[in-house]
Amino acid sequence: MSKQILLASPRGFCAGVVRAIDIVNLALEVYGTPLYVLNEIVHNAHVVKDFRNKGVEFVRTLDDVPAGCRVIFSAHGISPEIRKRAVARELKTIDATCPLVTKVHLEALRYKRQNYTIILIGHEHHEEVVGTMGEAPDHIKLVGSSEEVDQLDLPANARIAYLTQTTLSLDDTREIIERLRLRYPQIEGPNVNDICYATQNRQNAVQHLSRTAQVILVIGSANSSNSNRLVEVAEKAGAQAYLINDTHRINPAWLENVESVGITAGASTPEFLVNEVIQYLGQFGYKEVQEVQTVDEDVHFALPPELEKTLAGRPTEQMRD
Repeated sequence: MSKQILLASPRGFCAGVVRAIDIVNLALEVYGTPLYVLNEIVHNAHVVKDFRNKGVEFVRTLDDVPAGCRVIFSAHGISPEIRKRAVARELKTIDATCPLVTKVHLEALRYKRQNYTIILIGHEHHEEVVGTMGEAPDHIKLVGSSEEVDQLDLPANARIAYLTQTTLSLDDTREIIERLRLRYPQIEGPNVNDICYATQNRQNAVQHLSRTAQVILVIGSANSSNSNRLVEVAEKAGAQAYLINDTHRINPAWLENVESVGITAGASTPEFLVNEVIQYLGQFGYKEVQEVQTVDEDVHFALPPELEKTLAGRPTEQMRD
């Protein structure tokens, strides 16, 4: 039996990441530089490096953006306080927040208006969580585990609702929600699961892959929440899994006595990295590549109004497909 590569599908870029990257590319095309992005546009070192090479400047605070310049808010979302500061400094802004993150922000605002205590399930300090908590800081309590649920001290009859970060592990989130419901039977939640479709699909795909692949390589950056969750899901399903940024992070020792290697990629990982890993593995005899598809994805998000209006005024031959 020849050595084989099992390629997860779906993998890589989700609609929110495609939209965010398109926004930066279009802003460069329409406005040129200087162009600033608050935080990383998406959590992938290669994507960020490519934009830096094109002249984009990534900043951690709006104080690093000169007054009157143009700044793009990343796909992870921002707090209302950041928006206010941008207006006060007369910055030209473009919002690349993923629409699914915006949905969570709107849910937080709705529960805030109804005077709920909101339990946000997520990872402390993650940019998406920071932005969501900024919508209702006096109403939100953050939990990251079932143990932290047990540490909550809320009145038995309190009005409580839960929301989740979009890039979490499905299994871990389900466990936390079950614990919340056990402690607070009256708790409410969103009508539709906040875990984004791409996160769910990629976790389901890698879980399926783990049934046959002995080793799974998850291509993604270390600060990518959804990429880290893919590693956890694969390990939980019984596979040996490793997070790699690119081929330089592959340890040949991982491949010893391994006949089948699974490959997947986080939602902010460009496909060229997948192709490079496939070529690299070919040196070790992995010549057969089989795509393992679990679901078709056909999701697209519209550009933000700031860019739509600008593009609408341009001659047709200058506009992108």
